Amino acid sequence: MWTRRLMWIAWPAFLVAAVLEMLVFALVDPSDLHWNGEPLGFSRQAVYTVAFFVFWIMTMASSALTALLSMSPFEVNRCPVPPGERPADCAREGGCR
Repeated sequence: MWTRRLMWIAWPAFLVAAVLEMLVFALVDPSDLHWNGEPLGFSRQAVYTVAFFVFWIMTMASSALTALLSMSPFEVNRCPVPPGERPADCAREGGCR
């Protein structure tokens, strides 16, 4: 189940990061970028690569937050311990406290 949920997060984020990369660098030339008044000193390919991973991480965080907020209370609060092995103070039907 977690593998499927991870793919629900990572794959759309990958596609959005790719589109975002194309849109940003259609308007911005990586060789014109500066940091603290100095040129970056990276090759264009390095800037493209770093920017893609930054975009991907940001969109994965957004997708992960959406997946977390879409979980039902049962999924969030269920107890991972089987009913026969639960401690005495965790005898609720819905899961552990």
